[in-house]
Amino acid sequence: MAHRRFSTLRRIPRPIWVLGCVSMLMDVSSEMVHSLLPMFLVSTLGASVAAIGLIEGIAEASAQVVKIFSGSLSDYLGNRKWLAVAGYALGAASKPFFAVATSAQLVLAARFADRIGKGIRGAPRDALVADIAPPASRGAAFGLRQALDTVGAFAGPLVAAGLMFLWAGDYRRIFWIAVVPGAMAVLLLALGIREPEHAGRSRGVNPIRRDNLARLSGGYWWVVAIGAVFTLARFSEAFLVLRAMQGGMEPALVPLLMVAMNVVYALSAYPFGKLADAMSHMRLLVAGLGFLVCADLVLAHSGAWPAVLLGVSLWGLHMGMTQGLLAVMVAQTAPPDLKGTAFGFFNLVGGLATLAASVVAGVLWERAGAAATFHAGAGFSVLAAILIVVRGRAERDGRLH
Repeated sequence: MAHRRFSTLRRIPRPIWVLGCVSMLMDVSSEMVHSLLPMFLVSTLGASVAAIGLIEGIAEASAQVVKIFSGSLSDYLGNRKWLAVAGYALGAASKPFFAVATSAQLVLAARFADRIGKGIRGAPRDALVADIAPPASRGAAFGLRQALDTVGAFAGPLVAAGLMFLWAGDYRRIFWIAVVPGAMAVLLLALGIREPEHAGRSRGVNPIRRDNLARLSGGYWWVVAIGAVFTLARFSEAFLVLRAMQGGMEPALVPLLMVAMNVVYALSAYPFGKLADAMSHMRLLVAGLGFLVCADLVLAHSGAWPAVLLGVSLWGLHMGMTQGLLAVMVAQTAPPDLKGTAFGFFNLVGGLATLAASVVAGVLWERAGAAATFHAGAGFSVLAAILIVVRGRAERDGRLH
């Protein structure tokens, strides 16, 4: 078993590893900021939970909306790398503005710029992975990139927690340090990857013309719908941080909960990505939703640190099982010359769902309490699982797999 695992890893092309390391460095940078940002907004700037929900919703939705344009542009230009470089550069450039922010409005502007950068790079990067990875190991390739990305997602909060202890809660100083790994990510991508040539791409052809969009199959649009319902079920992770704060956890320790979540996420992303190459995608998605329901119910029940730790760990397992899988499903159902556009539309719809989910979560938290927010997430998770099972029964010929 171990021999086969390492054999699969060796077959994954070097540029996939480079893209994973780029994602890892940028996530170190971003999560150093994001793991502390809800506390910074509440304790330093005096923002409300509803305002945090609005900030997170606008920021994440804008990232997803931009992906439709960047993905289509990468198809049109026949080049994905330099759009991704531009997106990573904007994300890195936004970090100093968190350090100098004196109001929630300035944080929103910085968060907006950071997520616009994510939107610019996301679809071209995912399409680049799909271009480079051999079809037989595409699930493993997406899983590996996601696993390396998630290493950064737990290393960032870990560094932030250490610096919170070292510098006695100096949020702004930590935000300045976050600039360094972001700049390293930009340099690695610019110098470490060469754009692959693919005969399937059609340069200079508008990918969002009606005749081109008609080539996106019903199977693809079903994947888009599944992704949207998933997003409604999984609101911003800022609410996990707020749940830990509500339970009275020491602020310097709160980022360690995100470390726990992302350790689970990183350890599970590659194995489940590899498993997706060999088994039903629908079964994996339903299993992942089951873990999300469990996470929501645990977090609804208690804000004490053992419960929050268990809840965020189950949340991380859900992410590891489903996030790379959804990307694989998009790649498998999209024409080769429209992969960037396909990822863009997928993220556009997900972005609108993100905005709705985060705003609703913030309002529920303010008016009905934290438990109501997590119960609503569990309800959407059950709805998503029912939709997948019903669709799976109607598609027993396996067209979506």
